[in-house]
Amino acid sequence: MSEAITREMMAQRFRSFLPVVVDLETGGFNAERDAILEIAAVTLTMDSEGNLMPDATYAYHVQPFSGANVEQSALDFTGIKLDDPLRQRVALSEAEALGEIFRPVRKAIKSHGCTRAILVGHNAAFDHGFLNAAVNRCGIKRNPFHPFSSFDTASLSGLVYGQTVLARACRAAGIPFDNQEAHSARYDTERTAELFCAIVNRYKDLGGWALAQREQGLEDL
Repeated sequence: MSEAITREMMAQRFRSFLPVVVDLETGGFNAERDAILEIAAVTLTMDSEGNLMPDATYAYHVQPFSGANVEQSALDFTGIKLDDPLRQRVALSEAEALGEIFRPVRKAIKSHGCTRAILVGHNAAFDHGFLNAAVNRCGIKRNPFHPFSSFDTASLSGLVYGQTVLARACRAAGIPFDNQEAHSARYDTERTAELFCAIVNRYKDLGGWALAQREQGLEDL
């Protein structure tokens, strides 16, 4: 199958949206007040058989914005140490971190023939709310993500596997999950990406996408 046809399959699969998996570790639950401490994104691609798969990972430590709140309970939960010398050397401002994430996302959108990214997250509303709040704080005008639509793997894995906790859903899908590595944005994003791909590909293998293609006249692509 040619690259052009594979590109068209991705563009058609999610109504011209490119799924991008996002996870943020934060200083609390209030998107307007609490700091983003880590951000990670995994772009997705598709093979010639129409299987969805992780492509590239982008992950950054983030400096709390001026005046941001950070709850000690959040640090205890994630294990993030704000005074760690390595973290202090590599942490980016919110604007810098968003720029580093958005550039490859825009490139992936273009390369797959899509028009916009759509956020995939485990309990996606949480990450989407923090992402949108940071975009507004930084005055970013060209957010590549849809402003409110998202795919939530907690809901999807509850439907498919009967599990809503990320670790349990991954194990139900046959994806190894290390609790010692959990609650870092990079690790959680990569496992969420694998989970989302497993769900989408399972639906395809059961004939769901093939039926949709036939109904839309796409079976000859």
